This record gives sequence, structure tokens and C-alpha cells, in this order.
Amino acid sequence: MKKIAILGSTGSIGTQALDLCARHPEEYRVTALTARSSREKLFEQVRRFRPEMAGLADGIRPEEIPEDLRFCRWMSGKEALRAAAAEVEADQVLVSIVGIAGLQSVLDALEAGRQVLLANKEALVTGGHLVMDLARRKGKPILPVDSEHSAIFQCLQAAGPNRATRILLTASGGPFRTWTREQIRRATREQALNHPNWSMGAKITVDSASMFNKGLEIMEARWLFDMPAERIQVVVHPESIVHSAVAFEDGAVLAQLGVPDMRVPIGYAMAYPRRLTTGVAEPDLFSLGKLTFEKPDEERFPSLRMAGEALAAGGAACAVLNGANEEAVAAFLRGEIAFGEIYDRVARALDRLAGLPAGNFEEIFDADRRARAVAKEG
Repeated sequence: MKKIAILGSTGSIGTQALDLCARHPEEYRVTALTARSSREKLFEQVRRFRPEMAGLADGIRPEEIPEDLRFCRWMSGKEALRAAAAEVEADQVLVSIVGIAGLQSVLDALEAGRQVLLANKEALVTGGHLVMDLARRKGKPILPVDSEHSAIFQCLQAAGPNRATRILLTASGGPFRTWTREQIRRATREQALNHPNWSMGAKITVDSASMFNKGLEIMEARWLFDMPAERIQVVVHPESIVHSAVAFEDGAVLAQLGVPDMRVPIGYAMAYPRRLTTGVAEPDLFSLGKLTFEKPDEERFPSLRMAGEALAAGGAACAVLNGANEEAVAAFLRGEIAFGEIYDRVARALDRLAGLPAGNFEEIFDADRRARAVAKEG
């Protein structure tokens, strides 16, 4: 039986991971659960799975804990994340919290010798060199949970001696795939949150609409698979059935297909190298009829160009892009700026700060802090 700690248990990834744990109670025991602020949902999860420890990043007072849940050790703030990642007994740590806080949690889990199941983009975007170096030293390879990176990982398992030459990273295109540049810049909050294929949190849904999520995924793939950015090609695929593909030196291309359901990549990471039954049906190719693929338009979606430039710049440029984007998206969701201003604020932060160093954890967080400050400027 594997013991698993889930950071971000009340979000989309966390709840689906718990669904898999419930489907396979003989294989998984949940030892820690954390959430940011969804306390009632976390209370219900603790009642059902009875972990040793639970925590709320936004804090909780002892008197706020229901009587029937006081068997569990409750913690608050950053210490809750640290305890779940590194102190509570666990074989696996699923890091599905949003934001740069995931970097610290990944490093904590690796230092404690845990297997990291990664559903947090920012850990590799901002500190990929730190994470991958530590994972190698600890002998604990990172297992990706994002559907695209899981698909690439699955394809690479069939490679054998056949060398991978290119990664084909698919993108749905989001709700604005066919919109003009001017329409995109004027898009409303409601329109940006109306994703055609996936049900996700607000921040990642806006990132999908702007295609900043795909820029971040290029950065992730560069570190996870040791592939130069120029050999990672974004392919717009609106059906979201091909989750990504890998081209090999003999001319073969292997792709992973499936319906848009995150339980498949989550289950693959949880059980690797085995596979779990997930309750997800296979895609019906006859009803699909066709699969379409398009080149991305960097004029309408400049996020892809900015991501490539940040990777080429090195240093803290990727952390700057990520921090500025987080701050700009938050402002957009609060109704303070137009959608197009997200691109403008990230570009401004990169222009000013792309040359900052990122040799250690402190430098990365300093770059993030400064990028957010620039992005907050009117």
C-alpha cells in the first residue's frame, strides 16, 4: 500500500486524485491533505479519508475545527505545506497547489526522499534547474501529472533505443482560438473563463485563453525531458484528444490519445510503471470523425513568443514571466484591467527584469517579487 500526501486536495486535480484513492482503497492510504481556503470541502475530505494531518494555507484556529475531526493534526500557513510535503509519512506527494509556492513544496518533498507527482507548473518554470538537479541527486525522477507532459512521458516509455528528436505539445486553443487580435484584447472575464473542453480553476483557465499556459508548458517540457526549446513545437488541436506526441529519429511519431479527463494522467503518475483503472472511457474515434491540427498564431497569442524569449534569455527570465503573469491574471479576474493588458504587463516586466540571476532559491523569489511589483503598475 502506498501512502500519499495531497497538496491542493480541494482543487480539480486533488479531488480527482482522491477519487482514484477511493477506487483503489487496497492500494492507497491518504496521510496528509492541504487546501488554501476551502475549509468545508477539506473537512469532508478529512472525514472520508482520515489522514494523519490536514492544513489550510490561509489559516485555521483550533476552535474552528469540528469536534469529529480533532483526531487529525491540523496546521496553518506555510508550515502546513511543509509538514505535508516532508514530515508526514508518505511515499508520494502530489503537488497540485497553484503558484510559485509549489517550488518550495517540491524541494521539501524531494529533500525528504518522497516521489513527487507534479501538477504545479511554476516549480519547473521558476526553478527547473534546482528541482531537476535535486531529483537526480535523490534518485527520485519527477512524475508529471499535466495531461500534455504525462502524454509525452508515456510516449517516451516506448522509445527504447530510438532517440526522441522533437516534442509536439498540443494545445486546445482555448475559447479565443478563432478570434481576432482585437477581439482577444477586449475579451471579458466571462468569455475568458468559458473553456470549450476542460473544467479548471479560474487562473489556469485564463492562462489557457491567453495561451500563457502553453508557454509555461514549453518551459516545463524543456526541464522534464531535457529537450531544447527549439525542438518543442506547439500544435493547436481543438478536440483535445491527442494530449501530445513525440517524434523520433527513425521518422516515427508516437501520440497518446484519450478523452479530456485528468484521472488518466493522475492515475498513471500514481501507479507508474503500472496503470490503474480510472473509470474513464476510451475515446470513440468513430463518433469523433476527425482530428484537426493547426499552427499557433504568435501575433494573436504573443505569450508563446514571450515564453521562447524568456527561455533563451536564461537566468530569472522565466520566473519573471511567471510572476508578472500571475499578478496580471489576478488583476484581470478582479476586473481591474482588460484581457489584452495581461500581455502588456508581462512584456513590461520582461523588458525590465529579464536579466536577473536565478542561481538559488532566494534569487528566484526576489525576481518573482520584483516582477509582481512591475505588473501591478498601472
